[in-house]
Amino acid sequence: MALIFSLFMQGIQMMLVLLVAPLLVGVVRKVRARILLRRGPSIVQPYRDLWRLLRKESIVAHNASWLFRVAPYLVFSAVWVAAALVPVFATGLEFNWTADLLAIVALLGTARFATALAAMDIGTSFGGLGASREMMVASLAEPAMLMIVFTISLLAGTTQLSEIANFVASQPIGLRISLAFAFIALIIVAVAENARIPVDNPSTHLELTMIHEAMVLEYSGRHLALIEAASATKLLLYMSLVISLFLPFGIATNAAPLSLQVVGMLIWLVKLGIGAVLLAIGETVVSKMRLFRVAEFLGAALVMGLLSMIFLFVFRGI
Repeated sequence: MALIFSLFMQGIQMMLVLLVAPLLVGVVRKVRARILLRRGPSIVQPYRDLWRLLRKESIVAHNASWLFRVAPYLVFSAVWVAAALVPVFATGLEFNWTADLLAIVALLGTARFATALAAMDIGTSFGGLGASREMMVASLAEPAMLMIVFTISLLAGTTQLSEIANFVASQPIGLRISLAFAFIALIIVAVAENARIPVDNPSTHLELTMIHEAMVLEYSGRHLALIEAASATKLLLYMSLVISLFLPFGIATNAAPLSLQVVGMLIWLVKLGIGAVLLAIGETVVSKMRLFRVAEFLGAALVMGLLSMIFLFVFRGI
């Protein structure tokens, strides 16, 4: 009976991250519009957009290979699996033993690699431009992410997300300089990986500024729907990762009764809402930086990640 209940809650989490992701994007867009004194789209507009795209025919270039057609499914699957492994409302679920930070980084890297290959497959100038810029961002974002992973694993003694969340939630860690650096570095990496302002603007189609959009311009129909769903799920993944690593209070355990797990779910949704509001405010008050400044921006994340690991490794109490 316990196994059935654990599998049921794991299935709930897998579906929950998929269903909440478009809503998170809708909330960010709505808050940004309200700050700019505009009415803005409905918070459920991303669901309508995905449904409309799913019903449309996919137009594929005549010189597109099988890679171009398979990439959206691969990207969506990799991002969804990574997001479903992050403990959002309860730790110790049936598949949480696979929720290793290094595995999540690998899944996200696989999705990025598939997107870049598909962008170059047709041979358009926009695809090559976007892929090269994406690899430039990845060359700095991934090492910074690994530094953050090593810092957290040194503190908790493991790379398992469930155990890290339980450790941070139950142990008197206190205020540490190393964790502050890691937290800021993770925020910078999350902004860059999700193509948000100031690194990229998800709503622009200007060739001088766009990165992610340049790689997916050739997609349409259900293929574009999968790409958009993966993008929304990736945003939710990073927000959930920040919550699990640094703000896991209120999270339940697998052995907790259903009522406590429901409370943990509600607390997670509230945290996501606060994160969406803060993201919208940040994107409103900060302007899009020049492409050549992105390396400096991500370089700061890499240095902070390295400093956080050094502080924690050399000075154990800091």
